[in-house]
Amino acid sequence: MAAVPEMRASDGDRDRVAAELREHAAQGRLTMDEFNERLELVYQGRTYGDLQKITADLPGIDLHTLPAPQPKAPARRDDAVRKGLKAAWASWASVVAVCTVVWALTSPGDYFWPMWVGGPWGAILLVSSIFGLDPSHNNRGRQRDR
Repeated sequence: MAAVPEMRASDGDRDRVAAELREHAAQGRLTMDEFNERLELVYQGRTYGDLQKITADLPGIDLHTLPAPQPKAPARRDDAVRKGLKAAWASWASVVAVCTVVWALTSPGDYFWPMWVGGPWGAILLVSSIFGLDPSHNNRGRQRDR
């Protein structure tokens, strides 16, 4: 059934017109004051005719074909690896520092046990840094051949 101006509008119809008004305001066709005034009229409107009067001076917008927001450029893998390595080294340094402080406060001069915390971990990070490997092992998104 075709919508006639006297036919009652639904909440969905009002929401659709409100979305059109938001898009017109975003594109600069309406000031914020005009947008707020018209938005108030949209939710007071009862019929299709009331809603059509609110947008009569604006061009039609098909909300289903609005341009999609442009995604940010994907980060280069080298940058991601560098950031991952930097974070891994910062974690390593923090943990080794805490362990060294604990060792110094509890048994200075005795066996330096923090080397067993920092040594293997540091060796792995050093190899990762030299060969440019990503220490986070982020393999999500990669497909495995089976």
